[in-house]
Amino acid sequence: MRITLIHNPGAGRQHAGDAAKLRKFLSDAGHEVRYQSAKEDGWKGALKKPAELVVVAGGDGTVAKVTRRMVGRGVPVGVLPSGTANNIARALGLLERPFEELVRGWERPRRVKLDVGIAAGPWGERYFVESVGAGLFAGLLASGSRKKLKKGKSPVESGLRRLREAAQRCEALEISAALDGRDISGRYLLLEAVNLPYVGPNLHLAHDSQPGDGQFDVVLVSEEQRGRLLYYLEHWQENRERLGMLPTRRGRRLQIEWTGFALHIDDKLQPKAKAKPKEIAGLVEARIDGDAVEFLLPA
Repeated sequence: MRITLIHNPGAGRQHAGDAAKLRKFLSDAGHEVRYQSAKEDGWKGALKKPAELVVVAGGDGTVAKVTRRMVGRGVPVGVLPSGTANNIARALGLLERPFEELVRGWERPRRVKLDVGIAAGPWGERYFVESVGAGLFAGLLASGSRKKLKKGKSPVESGLRRLREAAQRCEALEISAALDGRDISGRYLLLEAVNLPYVGPNLHLAHDSQPGDGQFDVVLVSEEQRGRLLYYLEHWQENRERLGMLPTRRGRRLQIEWTGFALHIDDKLQPKAKAKPKEIAGLVEARIDGDAVEFLLPA
């Protein structure tokens, strides 16, 4: 099979030498491989070249940015999860499976579609894979918090610790919003439209979410639920699927009256540092319109 391999050599515990190993590994499996580092110019152009499969070796950031570019291309995607959180691979059931098994699975695969949402606002339109939201996550991104990892702590554990600290002190936002035409306005510590069961540092926010189900889950955490959120962030290792049951509503179209508060679209923050006045406020809409990308999974 002709494969375009997009690889992030800095993901997880990888290093530059892994690029040659990956290319040899896929070539030995009988594939014709075109390699492109996700850290170098040219990865977008590489996706436009003829291929029967695009393979992404990296974490959520790399998988998501390739997925957004593959909408409408008609070429499936395979994932070799190599990051820290790996929320997308986790949602697709690809974790804790050896690369050999994943690669063999491309020969007679299951084909699963993953919805790709659209976030529209004063800045234009942008695809999203994980989530769109305001409050806790966006505030942490806006703060630029990047504390040094404590010895023995993983990036996921460190990320959850930062979230827990932020959740203790963050103020609720007054947000005017509607989901599929129903008013859901209120004061929220967290308002998050999530397209995957897991987001951020492996937070399990959408209990019933399934890839390609045509809807997202809007998680609504008010001041009254602060204790519930903190309890989850403090006990996530015990049973995060059970503990993560926060108030949610399902839908296809979320509209938010944006007044300039911090808002994130996947890992990108709005407003940008050099935003023009007309980009600071207006209607923001997150929607699922049928756009999807097909992933190859082992049968």
